[in-house]
Amino acid sequence: RNLLDRDTFSKSDPICVLYTQAIGNKEWREFGRTEVIDNTLNPDFVRKFIMDYFFEERENLRFDFYDVDSKSPNLSKHDFLGQMFCTLGEIVGSQGSRLEKSIVGIPGKKCGTVIVTAEELGCCRDSVLMQFCANKLDKKDFFGKSDPFLVFHRSNEDGSFTICHKTEVVKNTLNPVWQAFKISVRALCNGDYDRTIKVEVYDWDRDGSHDFIGEFTTSYRELSRGQSQFNVYEVINPKKKGKKKKYVNSGTVTLLSFLIETEVSFLDYIKGGTQINFTVAIDFTASNGNPSQPTSLHYMNPYQLNAYGMALRAVGEIIQDYDSDKMFPALGFGARLPPDGRVSHEFALNGNPQNPYCHGIDGVMEAYYRSLKSVQLYGPTNFAPVINHVARYAASVKDGSQYFVLLIITDGVISDMAQTKESIVNASKLPMSIIIVGVGPAEFDAMEELDGDVVRISSRGRFAERDIVQFVPFRDYIDRSGNHVLSMARLAKDVLAEIPEQFLSYMRVRGIKPSPAPPPYTPPIHVLQTQI
Repeated sequence: RNLLDRDTFSKSDPICVLYTQAIGNKEWREFGRTEVIDNTLNPDFVRKFIMDYFFEERENLRFDFYDVDSKSPNLSKHDFLGQMFCTLGEIVGSQGSRLEKSIVGIPGKKCGTVIVTAEELGCCRDSVLMQFCANKLDKKDFFGKSDPFLVFHRSNEDGSFTICHKTEVVKNTLNPVWQAFKISVRALCNGDYDRTIKVEVYDWDRDGSHDFIGEFTTSYRELSRGQSQFNVYEVINPKKKGKKKKYVNSGTVTLLSFLIETEVSFLDYIKGGTQINFTVAIDFTASNGNPSQPTSLHYMNPYQLNAYGMALRAVGEIIQDYDSDKMFPALGFGARLPPDGRVSHEFALNGNPQNPYCHGIDGVMEAYYRSLKSVQLYGPTNFAPVINHVARYAASVKDGSQYFVLLIITDGVISDMAQTKESIVNASKLPMSIIIVGVGPAEFDAMEELDGDVVRISSRGRFAERDIVQFVPFRDYIDRSGNHVLSMARLAKDVLAEIPEQFLSYMRVRGIKPSPAPPPYTPPIHVLQTQI
């Protein structure tokens, strides 16, 4: 909208070029270009960019705009109209997955705005629940009737068939009713509604030499009409049909029901406005070492982040895209606080217990450094208070509009194991997940136990309803070559990869459906544009 006008006699002819950035090096690579739209400052580009999306990775994007002056593919031959930087997460995490941002890059000029929308390609997330019965099938057994079952095949591009489902066998009947079965649309027809689906009817024999009764073909589109006269199929045996003049069919198969179930995804909730609230809790116990000493895990090195700072930034910079107000509560535990030296296991890093929120990840880092200067590292290492702190908030919004992620960074020597397990078992019923990053050289056996990947965590005989804890040791990610960018991207990926599934498991158990996304942006009608 409102692009700069660079043409003397007419309006600009804009094109948009998208660049992506590799994680390790900061080099921008061209990903693709839209079409050129002639003679307008308010283009609606049609060409879409299809990219892979991972919640746990930060994908930097750059959109460059040019006024195209000739047929040359070389961008330096055209007028630069400005650019916009964002992350894929920022677009996806915006209200309705629609981001509007100013175009920058030409000093002293207003370059207009760009509106980017993202949608998940979800053609193949549906599955279908179907039930069939048959009537008057051919009798194939010498004694008694047939034992029929159905075999479904999807057709491939080259005309061959691939088996995709077998029903159970119904014994001794020519009028079987099979149980309903569920199959993904992808498996049934590769997401192509008009592709042929071949169904064969067999009579089961104990020795495996099942007798062919007949077959029929259909398609997803036909089946989706549900129970109707269109979904009664004649079962034909081509051999019999060729031999016998009077042959009509070998029975009929009828579709009794057809129900489409759409698997909802993490992005459906984000698009519907679910917010992810991010809270940080930092271990201020004495076992970390004196912050003024280089050996301390809390050492404030002016030239480089310590392990706490690196872990916080790695995880926080990705999660912040999904939190619209970018205000993050930051807590500390295990320190003596001024003025009276009382020990606290949930204190606000910014010194304001009524309002522990910090603005953005930078605000959290600032509050962390400030606290290090004012509090005394002490002990013991208690996790339960900060877990219960977040759980209190999570317990107050169980409608699916918010989900809470607590990041605990610790040197791992935990003192309140029993209480922490109790807190985690209680929290597993709430919309929250816990990430624990262990820094330093300690044994992290207790953390592995809290992670619950091997044995589901329990407290006093009660088991956690879902797995909500993800633990990683920081030392596994320290790159010997000193390239922290790549190693921190790997750390974030590993701790965040489980969150979408943990999030979905909460929503599923509670039966919470995503809210509908707000209506898409429609440009004003009066702007008529021609597209080449």
